[in-house]
Parts: sequence; C-alpha cells; structure tokens
Amino acid sequence: MVRSIVVTSVIDAVVEDLRSQVLARELPADHPLTEADVASRYDVARPTAKAAIERLVSEKVLVRKNHKTARVVKLGPDDVRDIYQTRVYLESEVLRRLAARRAVPEEARAANAEIEDLWKQGIWDIVGPDMRFHTCLIDSLGSERTSAAYASLAFEVKLCMSQLQGSQRLSPEIIAAEHALILTRISEGDAVGAAAVLDEHLSRARELLAAALGGEPGPEAFRPSTALPR
Repeated sequence: MVRSIVVTSVIDAVVEDLRSQVLARELPADHPLTEADVASRYDVARPTAKAAIERLVSEKVLVRKNHKTARVVKLGPDDVRDIYQTRVYLESEVLRRLAARRAVPEEARAANAEIEDLWKQGIWDIVGPDMRFHTCLIDSLGSERTSAAYASLAFEVKLCMSQLQGSQRLSPEIIAAEHALILTRISEGDAVGAAAVLDEHLSRARELLAAALGGEPGPEAFRPSTALPR
C-alpha cells in the first residue's frame, strides 16, 4: 500500500512520515528498513529512498551497523538514563540562568496550559506540548549553540516521551504541576529551586521509562511529587 504524504521536498516528506511512524510506534523498535522497502512504500526512486534513510540514520531515528540494513532505533534502560542525564546537564544550567533574570518565556506557559487542557479531557498523548515546553526554555536563553546541542537530542527525547506516555505510567497531571512549579521558581529568581524541581521531574520520568523498557527502576520512580498537594 502506497502511503500518502504532503510534499515539501520528496525526501523531507518521506523522512517526516517515517519519523512520525516511529514516534507513534507504528514502526516498532529494531524494525528493518531497506531502500527497496522505502521506495515501494512511497513510490519513490531508490536514490530518494537512500537519501531518506541516510537522513534518518544521522538523526538517530534509524541505526545501521557494519553497512547492514538500517533498523528502527531500540532504546534500553542504559540509553534512557544517559539521555536524561544529558538533559539534566543542559536544562538545569539554562534554568539557573533564566532564574537569574527572572525570565519566564510565555511560550512555556502556553505549552503547559495545553498539557493541562489535554489532561482535563483525559488525553495522555502530550508529547508535542511537553517537548515544546522544554525546548522553548532552552531556546529562550538565546544561545544558538546551546539550542543546537539540545536539538541533537530531540528525536531521542521525543521517543522517550512517547514510550513513557504511551505506557501511561506518568500522569500528565504531575508533568503539568511540575512544569508550573519550575516556572514559578524561575519567576521568583530561585535558581537552585528551579534546578531541583527539574531534577525531580526528569529523574522520575527516567526511572519509570527505564522500568518500562525492562530495567530495574530507581527510587526516584516512586517518590511523590513535591508539586502536588499532599
């Protein structure tokens, strides 16, 4: 069956559609993708399929070892912990600098309001606004290289979010409450407090996701959120 796509450039369109299928888990982890498969799926030429696969490999959507067939990336508990630790390094420093200026991006407030609205409707799929919340905090620092460093993690972060929210192990209510508390700490100029809430926020998600992928969860997975009333 040939899938329909909205064409910007053919390669871009194929890349975007395959990426969205991986995030939606329509293409499962370790699923092989050959040039012939992609060419047939989208009715495109083999060089176009090859270029799309190479782009996805460079974005870490696909992995290819020893010139073998490209496969959908498969994250394990150790991968998740490394990804989330890298996020803590980058994001906590950004929050400290934003708190020093008491600079709260309106885009972050808007993204979190969207999460709250979705949760009121009982919707767990909040990957889009969740990613926008964190990305706009990074981008608001105004550092092109810091934004580029974070963007290099973008797909892996989205994939982690998608897998965690798909398993419904972490309520969007907690996510929204902790986001709101992070913004409050920034507005108060509390750099240490903002970084502490972020560490709690990402550590819980990290350990719940590690458990969902077959690992042994750390104690952070079971700690009650300080952002919710007890």
